[in-house]
Amino acid sequence: MPVRVIGMIGVDPPKGNTLHVIAGGISPGFLAQFARAHEAAGFDLVLVGYYSSSADGFSVAAYAAAHTQRLGYLIAHRPGVVVPTLAARTVATFDALWGGRLALHIIAGVSDEDMQRDGDFTPKDERYERAAEYLEVMRKVWTSTEPFDHAGRFYQFKDVRTDARPVQQPYPPLFFGGSSPGALLMGAQHCDVFAMYGEPLAETRVRMAEFRAMASAAGRPAPGFNMSFRPIIGRTEGEAWDKAAKVLQDLKAGGALPTRALDASAERLVDIASRGDVHDERLWMPVAALAGGRGNSTCLVGTPEQVAQAMLKYYRLGIGSFLIRGFDPVADVSDFGRELIPRLKQGALEIDQERLTTV
Repeated sequence: MPVRVIGMIGVDPPKGNTLHVIAGGISPGFLAQFARAHEAAGFDLVLVGYYSSSADGFSVAAYAAAHTQRLGYLIAHRPGVVVPTLAARTVATFDALWGGRLALHIIAGVSDEDMQRDGDFTPKDERYERAAEYLEVMRKVWTSTEPFDHAGRFYQFKDVRTDARPVQQPYPPLFFGGSSPGALLMGAQHCDVFAMYGEPLAETRVRMAEFRAMASAAGRPAPGFNMSFRPIIGRTEGEAWDKAAKVLQDLKAGGALPTRALDASAERLVDIASRGDVHDERLWMPVAALAGGRGNSTCLVGTPEQVAQAMLKYYRLGIGSFLIRGFDPVADVSDFGRELIPRLKQGALEIDQERLTTV
């Protein structure tokens, strides 16, 4: 299956080198421009993030979809904010109206503080248990041909039925991320794609094998995998490393960065960063250390050819999609589209062809 490239869109023009793109007010013109830039650069999907203070993701994605032709939207979604039956119909409606251009990224954890801003005081471990039941109901809404009842720990429904069906069958792809036991169990039972932050190849290989075993034990099909990176590219390798140093300097000067890891995934990145700035030749960790492991903060540094080759090593492991975004979010989209994305996609096709000829 061809490699997929995922970006991330925001609703307000960012200023300078930044870690985040989903904060700020809503600028419709910028949102449309940003989405079209991703489509022109060869991205397959874009992530629409979620904070308790951010614009509504489904509305953002619908507006962007109206201004693009083929670009898909990976919408971050928190189970528990609305009931799963309504969420299932919302997803199906979007998918039908926009021709199957939707995927969901399930985020059940995040920080307690951010969850409480939306009125949710449920402990984190319990949120994953609730999310598992939520996804069970959603998947049943999408796939059931007859009305059904549901009586669980968190939800109770009677005579559930829907006229809204997704275009994608049996339903749009469900992504998730996390490293805690609760997150991994939820994902193994109900999700299709395990989304991971960029880690060294050896650690990635182990994580993938462990999660495949969990999904198999849950009676689920072989899962897909996504990996997130911040590519920093230059015309020469020296230029790329100089650019990386400038990014780090700007982020430090900007201040207001988190100083501690919030969850198990962030703790993993901080631990890897403590073992060295550079792993596997191109995986650069100082930004992850500075950010406390939060967000997509691990970098690949080099020329477009070098970074593409580094990503293809992960593709050979079974990473089927990559979420990439830069620290200069708008300009970097075009830069990635000129050489990095074409090299990555061509290299993945060549690897696929190799596999066919050796079977």
